[in-house]
Amino acid sequence: MTDNPDPAVVSSPAVKSAVLSEALPYLRRFHGKTIVVKYGGNAMTDEHLQRSFARDVVMLKLVGLNPVVVHGGGPQIDDALRRIGKQGNFIQGMRVTDAETMEVVEWVLGGQVQQDIVMMINEAGGSAVGLTGKDGGMIRARKLQMPDRENPGAILDIGFVGEITRINPAVVKALQDDQFIPVISPIGYGEDGQAYNINADVVAGEIAKILGAEKLLMMSNIPGVLDKDKNLLRELSPRKIDALIADGTISGGMIPKIAGSLEAAKSGVNAVHIVDGRVPHCLLLELLTDQGVGTMISVS
Repeated sequence: MTDNPDPAVVSSPAVKSAVLSEALPYLRRFHGKTIVVKYGGNAMTDEHLQRSFARDVVMLKLVGLNPVVVHGGGPQIDDALRRIGKQGNFIQGMRVTDAETMEVVEWVLGGQVQQDIVMMINEAGGSAVGLTGKDGGMIRARKLQMPDRENPGAILDIGFVGEITRINPAVVKALQDDQFIPVISPIGYGEDGQAYNINADVVAGEIAKILGAEKLLMMSNIPGVLDKDKNLLRELSPRKIDALIADGTISGGMIPKIAGSLEAAKSGVNAVHIVDGRVPHCLLLELLTDQGVGTMISVS
């Protein structure tokens, strides 16, 4: 087989019918089920990938699945901070968020990024609605107490970064029942109204758990989880994940992504996948084909 197949062959009626036939059992299996997608990475900054993502989400809704989108926005936040003369800092994969940075996070995630995603999905023929944790009291949070890995017993202060205390899924379920596609920004709120920046991977995992999602798909800028030789690991167990974190193979921003995925799998989400968001239509490839793409997190 050549690396660059003839486009005429790929688009032939026979090939198209084979692809549609392969998708049929998956459409039956997932009909009416909730699919949570963490949308981030290059897929959010490349226009072609943005349009591909929006069309995929609309198609999933039209064929009877219930997609819920939880988005990130790290590059957009960094750009906004640079415009006001600030540099983004990270500790153990989490953004250090002082009061000024929190204002930027609320504006960028709950405003600019969220509304761009909503607009793209709507332009592709869907009906998307943007939400933050404030809407319907959906995400309650408190200040994250982050243990210092280098100093056992010490706590790192990283500002207005939150950990989730409660998820109220009522507004998401109401939107799904009315055939809308929820688009959720990872901003939680304390009982006093204080906003907290929450890692989008963690929010996606918690939303998937509380909704009893069939699948959680985490879009990334890599093919999946790679070993030290850069080979794709197709499946990961909790024991293997612990070993990969211990030897530094999993580090930085990948840690909260893996942690959120593993917690969701332990809590009843049937399958959690880390997929390559740089691949056009990666959602359809993962959900509706035999081979799939990326790394699957499994507790079995």
